Amino acid sequence: MIKHCLILFCFVLGLHIAHAQSEATVVYIEQYKKIAVQEMKRTGIPASITLAQGILESNSGESNLAKKFNNHFGIKCKSTWTGMTYLHDDDAKQECFRKYSSAEHSYIDHTDFLKNNNRYHFLFDLEVTDYKGWASGLKPAPSAKPPM
Repeated sequence: MIKHCLILFCFVLGLHIAHAQSEATVVYIEQYKKIAVQEMKRTGIPASITLAQGILESNSGESNLAKKFNNHFGIKCKSTWTGMTYLHDDDAKQECFRKYSSAEHSYIDHTDFLKNNNRYHFLFDLEVTDYKGWASGLKPAPSAKPPM
């Protein structure tokens, strides 16, 4: 079910995944689907959305941030972060990224970030099965209110 939702989600965003990438994606889904489902039950964020964001941000777990620092979502430190950090050139030189002790902690932090961020609050009015609505709402990263 999650795999089918993720494939549909990718089509909604207009993503085209190469064959080699799709194999890595299947492995990624198998490896992290339990955490994504656990987080869906805890927060109401669809597991397919969480997995899709993890796949996109971490290149199916192959990025340096994911491999070395368990950061599957490219989350930067921000002023409130008190955990472990890693400096990495991204949009600017030597930006501060969050470092996690496990991928599970990265997933929990990611879902907490969405759940506790006012700019995403409108998404929680959607059903957990409405992955298209979630994808549409996350795509523009609205600053104050949902897109019309």
